[in-house]
Amino acid sequence: MADIQLESLVKTYPGGVHAVDRLDLTIRDGEFFALLGPSGCGKTTLLRTIAGLETATSGSVRIGGRDVTGLAPGARDVAMVFQDYALFPHMSVQDNIAYPLRIKKVGRTERQDRAARTAEGLSLGHLLERRPGQLSGGQQQRAALARAVVAHPQAFLFDEPLSNLDARLRLEARTFLKRLQRDLGVTTVFVTHDQAEALAMSDRMAVMDAGRIRQIGTPQEVFQRPASTFVAGFIGSTPMNLLPGVVERDVVRVAGTAAPLPDSARGHVRDGEQVVYAARPEYMTFSPAGTTGGLAGTVVIVENMGVGSLVSLDVGEHTVQVTVPEGEEPAPGTRGWAVAAPQRVLLYRADDGELVGSERPAPADPALARSGS
Repeated sequence: MADIQLESLVKTYPGGVHAVDRLDLTIRDGEFFALLGPSGCGKTTLLRTIAGLETATSGSVRIGGRDVTGLAPGARDVAMVFQDYALFPHMSVQDNIAYPLRIKKVGRTERQDRAARTAEGLSLGHLLERRPGQLSGGQQQRAALARAVVAHPQAFLFDEPLSNLDARLRLEARTFLKRLQRDLGVTTVFVTHDQAEALAMSDRMAVMDAGRIRQIGTPQEVFQRPASTFVAGFIGSTPMNLLPGVVERDVVRVAGTAAPLPDSARGHVRDGEQVVYAARPEYMTFSPAGTTGGLAGTVVIVENMGVGSLVSLDVGEHTVQVTVPEGEEPAPGTRGWAVAAPQRVLLYRADDGELVGSERPAPADPALARSGS
């Protein structure tokens, strides 16, 4: 068993900067867990605190049921892969891979043999005698992964390991890394600022901001029901449409239109309440004819996305985006309506940005989201 449990974890830097702020989290045994958030949100600091490269100010870290809060990195039985791979330039690929075994005092013959077997499994067998400077970016990445795998750690900790690869290699590496983790069954924490990576690779994910977790869930849960306007605006290859509105009985007055009140909001809002009307472009369609509940506007930009296009409409003072299938793109200047699928519309409270229909945090709790398993 190698779950990771964080309890009331705090990491504070001089000047009172809370990089990790009272964080509770359980990462399950064998899970691929992504930490996602903008630069400076605390995700890398959290990963380094789990690894022991940063000392927790307070709280605890448990790995496989063992309290490792006060242990040195080498005693935690975890392997970390860094953004720059951190390979030793003067060592061969084989010696780089074998290095963790050398630290553990494994005999030279055994560690060289294990390194060679691990390298073969990652298609590096023919590169064992090369130095890192003689490898491509993808090969360096696999060498770093092989070094992490060879010691059979309880957990993998990945700090944006794909960010230095070009677009094509990133896609290939994404599939390779997820398959490797699934085959090995090792608990994995993956830090990224790329929401597409987090959505594609993780079993569960946490969205962080200012040292706190704003939402935790499966990729589907986080994408389809963001817990706040912050998460809604951060997740998705196209930004979620967020428009101010006001509740009037069974409708929401938004952008000059009476849109139906979502079922998920019924019983949770009062007449006259200020809200934020939210719908993803992927869950909206463009109609050239007037439609009840549609948002009337004028097409200003059409962006080709390959299999379809992203259409931006000026709707009053706001811009609303809709995706349309290939071949159905309206011309700029066309008058039309952006129509949201009713079951996909969400409402957020205007005062705190929280999802309508979800529980409000207790007023006395300064943390907006303290997440467990």
